[in-house]
Amino acid sequence: MEYMDFKEGKPMKYGLICGMEVHAELKTASKMFCGCKNDPFHAEKPNIYTCPVCLGMPGALPVPNKKAIEWAIKLGLALGCEINLFSKFDRKHYFYPDLPKGYQISQADLPFCINGKVETTFGPVRIRRIHLEEDTGKLLHQTIAGEKVTLVDFNRSSVPLIEIVSEADIRSPEQAMEYAQKLRQIIRYLDIGDCDMEKGGMRVEANLSLLLLEKFPEGIPVPIDESNFLPYKVELKNINSFKFMAAAVNYEMNRQAEILDSGETPAQETRGWNTAKQESFPQRSKENAEDYRYFPDPDIPPFRFTQAQIEELRNELPEMPEIVAQRWADEYGIEAKYIEPALESQNLVQWGEEIVTAAKASQQQPNKVFSALFNKKIPAKIGDPAQSLVDQYIALTSHEQLGDNELRTAVEEVMAQNEDAVTRYKAGQVQLLGFFMGQVMKSLGKKVDPQQIKATIETVLGS
Repeated sequence: MEYMDFKEGKPMKYGLICGMEVHAELKTASKMFCGCKNDPFHAEKPNIYTCPVCLGMPGALPVPNKKAIEWAIKLGLALGCEINLFSKFDRKHYFYPDLPKGYQISQADLPFCINGKVETTFGPVRIRRIHLEEDTGKLLHQTIAGEKVTLVDFNRSSVPLIEIVSEADIRSPEQAMEYAQKLRQIIRYLDIGDCDMEKGGMRVEANLSLLLLEKFPEGIPVPIDESNFLPYKVELKNINSFKFMAAAVNYEMNRQAEILDSGETPAQETRGWNTAKQESFPQRSKENAEDYRYFPDPDIPPFRFTQAQIEELRNELPEMPEIVAQRWADEYGIEAKYIEPALESQNLVQWGEEIVTAAKASQQQPNKVFSALFNKKIPAKIGDPAQSLVDQYIALTSHEQLGDNELRTAVEEVMAQNEDAVTRYKAGQVQLLGFFMGQVMKSLGKKVDPQQIKATIETVLGS
């Protein structure tokens, strides 16, 4: 029996049913429910950006961060979501050392955003919800005086965290990776989060199970009737790399297929990913929503928005990357490989627009200017004046046109200095043409159209 192999693309008798949960920290100035500085990755030492609220001390009251809420709604609008005009925060109860209150302030049944979509090359992935919550502290496992201990750094506690929950529309490891990459691109493009995966600024999780493909001869549809799901779901938790995510999903497909082939059902559990061994490992049995005992946070009043407020936020959105890409391709003829790097930020897009404008004003093709920049034929750094870059491109590609007599004289002098090479060329060693061109260019000491030089050499040697 052959299983799917992410690297080799082997066939498989099972199909993937996968949804993803993506967490991304927002880069607001202050934390989600207090005024502490939101900068956990650059703190000089642990626990310096803390207060009674983010340390969960009795009597401390949370105050929601308005900017974080606006950014969460903007992300939802950018992803085509409906915005709930009535929303609230809830308490999600679980006990872990990095959660000082014994509960996390999150959102349960009334998130800010619902029913969005992300387009991938493998098909759309629907977004069920986008909600806002607070991040936890960070556990540090160390050895002190020969004893293994776990320390807690609460600088990250209560940092604004958005969670984007997809429907189970993902059908391959490749699609899982592309979906997560597109989300990161959009979050960074909106300039609401850095999404530094190595530091934990963005974490991805996959919930997956398998189905027999023989039941779906035309492929597993999107959406799929949940009655077809097998009675289990495995969660791959807190993966900090797109490549690792694809590898982990692929590994799980193989692991679960082997269990199903044996006549058993995989356990419903949460698993981690061991990057060194390239395999998943069990962490704990998977919880259900009722295990968290959600209820509305009594310290935070619910929110009511007007449609006018939502439209005001919508009007603040920039032109989104996929629209920019299509417009640049259609209007300016720029190739996709040159467009994609520019879609990382609004500043890069604006710089690209300036370069296009300068190129057209100078009667140059924008795609060729982009090509020269992309291939580093023009020394440039982000933000350099666009007209200066276009002028450099013109200087790079323009060639001085010499009079026929001046160029013929230079060619004849080179031939006279290389009579042996001329003899060999006429005997059939036509590859010497490049040598002659180089010698002529060197003797002229200035940039001349290579085609003009080549034509003159061929004329002289043929006479």
